[in-house]
Amino acid sequence: MDDLFKAMQNARHCIVLTGAGVSTLSGIRDFRGKNGLYKEKNAEKIFDIDCFNRDPSIYYNAARVFIYEREEKKPSIVHNVLAQLEQLSLIKAVITQNIDSLHRKAGTVALIEIHGSLAVHYCPRCTHAPPMELKEVIDIVQSGSLPRCPLCNTVIRPAITFFGENLPVKALRDAQYEAEHADLMVVLGTSLTVNPAAALPEITLRHGGSIAIINEGATPFDRFAAFRFDDLQTVFEYIAQKISSRFSTPQ
Repeated sequence: MDDLFKAMQNARHCIVLTGAGVSTLSGIRDFRGKNGLYKEKNAEKIFDIDCFNRDPSIYYNAARVFIYEREEKKPSIVHNVLAQLEQLSLIKAVITQNIDSLHRKAGTVALIEIHGSLAVHYCPRCTHAPPMELKEVIDIVQSGSLPRCPLCNTVIRPAITFFGENLPVKALRDAQYEAEHADLMVVLGTSLTVNPAAALPEITLRHGGSIAIINEGATPFDRFAAFRFDDLQTVFEYIAQKISSRFSTPQ
């Protein structure tokens, strides 16, 4: 872990790629872990755009118990330490596959949300309707109803990338740019099995950079990793101690 922290300090352009495993420490279920969402029957339909277009209640009814909860999720130690590392200029950008906005809540500024964000919900048909705030959507979904456009009554949708949709062009372009210029990419809490996000470490390696992987399960890139750890919390508790001891202001 000390070698990893030194590598991050010495890197010219260190970036981070995060997946669902980062947010499990905040009480959000991941997708492909041992207790992941995809262990449940028909779970793949929840984030399928064709299913949403045919019947949006499939998404909202399922997401009520793990996305649209009244209790607000808080950033974990990983989110908070990454924001600190950015403030210390030790990382240049965070690329996330997550849609929960926890990186933003923690204070990360150079954030690329390649799968979009739940912070915005909008009408897919009516271009004149203002976006609906997440809190209002939560209240509606928790009441058992579907959130609808106030102008045309169409069920609104979250500004996330469903399976079957293309990723946001700008976000993907920005992520690829960061991967190309990184001399160290730190991969956190992702199985690296879903493209195009899973291809980003390959871009870094192809351009002469190194990768570090911290993930509970195996990934296809483990054999290429300069550093490989399983326990996110332990590693980031260590990094938090390093930050506190090396960068704290003397009294």
